Amino acid sequence: MTKTVDNYKAFEGVNLSNARSEDESYEDYRKRLKQNKDILKMYSTVGRENFKQMFPNGILEALKTAEKTPQEEVGEAE
Repeated sequence: MTKTVDNYKAFEGVNLSNARSEDESYEDYRKRLKQNKDILKMYSTVGRENFKQMFPNGILEALKTAEKTPQEEVGEAE
């Protein structure tokens, strides 16, 4: 029997460091910390398998998509 290896990396490309980067403004730094806190809270709440189902390409892909989508369109879709 062959074991399958799961190469899913939910946080690949996401800066989870608590340190502020040299070229990062204070506002961006605070925004990133809040975003990281929310992401990690959701991950610990729903678990790895559900997180993988919600974000099959990782959380970075979802964050990029959310940035491109204007908030007004999201509200109209509901």
